[in-house]
Amino acid sequence: MKATAVHFARMSLILLSVFVSLRESLAAEQQHPNILLILADDLGYGDVRCYNDQSKVATPNLDRLAREGMRFTDAHSPCTVCTPTRYSLMTGQMAFRVPNGGTVFTGVGGPSLIAPGRLTLPSLLRESGYATACVGKWHVGMTFVDKDGQPVRGNGVEAVRRVDFSQRIDGGPVDHGFERFFGTACCPTTDWLYAFIENDRVPVPPTDLIDKSKLPKHPYANDCRHGLIAPDFPMEEVDLVFLNKSREFLEQHVRHSPNKPFFLFHSAQAVHLPSFAAPLFQGKTKAGPHGDFIHQLDWIVGELLATLEKLGVADNTIVLFSSDNGPETTSVIHMRADFGHDGARPWRGIKRDSWEGGHRVPFLVRWPGKVKAGTTSSQLASLTDVMATAAAIIGAKLPDNAAEDSFSLIPALLEDARAPIRPYLLQQAFGGSRTLSIRRGDWKYIDHTGSGGNRYDNHAGLKPFHLPDTAPDAPGQLYNLATDPGEKTNLYGARPDVVAELKVLLEQSKISGRSRPHQLQPAAP
Repeated sequence: MKATAVHFARMSLILLSVFVSLRESLAAEQQHPNILLILADDLGYGDVRCYNDQSKVATPNLDRLAREGMRFTDAHSPCTVCTPTRYSLMTGQMAFRVPNGGTVFTGVGGPSLIAPGRLTLPSLLRESGYATACVGKWHVGMTFVDKDGQPVRGNGVEAVRRVDFSQRIDGGPVDHGFERFFGTACCPTTDWLYAFIENDRVPVPPTDLIDKSKLPKHPYANDCRHGLIAPDFPMEEVDLVFLNKSREFLEQHVRHSPNKPFFLFHSAQAVHLPSFAAPLFQGKTKAGPHGDFIHQLDWIVGELLATLEKLGVADNTIVLFSSDNGPETTSVIHMRADFGHDGARPWRGIKRDSWEGGHRVPFLVRWPGKVKAGTTSSQLASLTDVMATAAAIIGAKLPDNAAEDSFSLIPALLEDARAPIRPYLLQQAFGGSRTLSIRRGDWKYIDHTGSGGNRYDNHAGLKPFHLPDTAPDAPGQLYNLATDPGEKTNLYGARPDVVAELKVLLEQSKISGRSRPHQLQPAAP
């Protein structure tokens, strides 16, 4: 009897020890906050009411994020078009540093810009115990294969016809750190392939050419290519499908792994043209179809925030919201003319341009208990910085061969920055490595002539916004954004000293392959 009691006591101690270890393990997992990253497509700085009080579209949910967190006023997409920006967001490295880093994929275009084995934002978090999911537009390249297992290259509907959709797709999100993926290869309602991808397969392949006669007709509806469409692909409700998939992930994760942190990358279709808002949102604003599309995007953000609250995880979730570049040409031209709405306000330039309107984007961060509500930061920031910021949050050290252009924004978020976080900022325009610019303090040097993207001199819709170069013979452009935020006066000839300094700094960064110093240690919050 005594032996039994001793045995029972020992077993109790062992079980207690196991319980304590398990509880400590769960507590350790709970130390890391959840992360929800929402990326809009082609949403301009002036499209959001908390950035532009003259916006003709109300954005109450994005305004709420600003009230409850921090609003960055000098944040930038790494590139002025989508694919390079998304590469840089996922890797913390400027896309011009890699082969084909200026590419914008369409249809079944690939291969992935991300090299096998490169550390990515999702793989960094996954290695630290996060559940990782990507929902929406990927657009960093994938490899589809034909019936012989050979990679399909090229664009157009004929390339889509050559794909064997029964075979695995290589190089997508699940090959770069995400455990789950539901979304599209490229722009959901623009490209030659209109079909959903789940993890590494297309569960319902495209069968017919899209019938565009059944789609809305308006000035914002003309970017839809005549591609192949799957029978389950709802052209006007793609973003609602993405919302349901993100909610499904959040609900399943909290139900089954409540003590494990998650990283959800919700990559929206909106507000990339064509502006196909769901019927529920059509006519809801007084700013036309594109205004309705912006309104729908804002509503989706609100639904994601409401899901976090319903699941009881909002207080332990960092929410980041931004856009992959400035507003699209067509939407800017027509919104300015028809509704007095300027998606690029107050900046010069639009999507594809090296001027500020092409890459200065909304960037909102809510982190309850850490980021003071209703704050504003004028720190120079880039979407490449998300990776170093995430590393700092979880206390991970970034290796030298990763996140070469990423800086932790923790000092800005905690209002502990006494000096500029970034020594300078690199930007890439539509022309890739041929259209780079560099920003240091108030000085901005553009290492090329013209916009770097759009042609203002021979585009009927853009001609009214053409500004003559005040230094037409100069091989580049120099602006002081403190005194000339509209980038109207080219000081290339007036300040050759600044031009020389910034050009040397740009060349050094290109040669060294990085802008982040070696062995940068994370600053844990």
